[in-house]
Amino acid sequence: MNLHLDIGCAAGDFLFDLALVNSTWNYLGIEIREKLVKTAKLKVKEKEIKNLYFAFGNAHNILNDVQSECILKNLKSISFYFPDPWFKKRHYKRRVIQPEFINILANLLRKGSLIFIKTDVKDLFDYMDCTISSNLNFKILDKKDFNFSESFNPNKFKTNRERYAIVNQLDIFERIYIKK
Repeated sequence: MNLHLDIGCAAGDFLFDLALVNSTWNYLGIEIREKLVKTAKLKVKEKEIKNLYFAFGNAHNILNDVQSECILKNLKSISFYFPDPWFKKRHYKRRVIQPEFINILANLLRKGSLIFIKTDVKDLFDYMDCTISSNLNFKILDKKDFNFSESFNPNKFKTNRERYAIVNQLDIFERIYIKK
């Protein structure tokens, strides 16, 4: 069974879309806003979805925990879609993608694991891209070389923020990385 992790999943609508049509994958969403996680968990129970899970907390803390090594070693892909940009320079330390966090992923993910990033904020994209690309364990994967039918998102579902960006004709920046 394949496992995909979505960090900063909000209420998980994107993951619900995925889990309902793609039963060959398990999905785990991590969100820092407890109310959204509680609501998502109730919805999973109500809809009786067996391949979707949610965790409340700071992704860095959760995945840095020794007990999470098992999750990381079984991950096939991770998405960071439209994370909070934390525009002020003094708040950059709050951004989810940090060099230390990418180092954790580099040390624990298995070879061939994928990281997907997507945002409508160019400065944030440049920051995330630079942070991940600076780690020699990851390389950029050309989208033409990627088979989306084998992906965690074969139907190319969009997040709420992505739909908003499309409707408002905002540029969307995205990249895929593979663990060497």
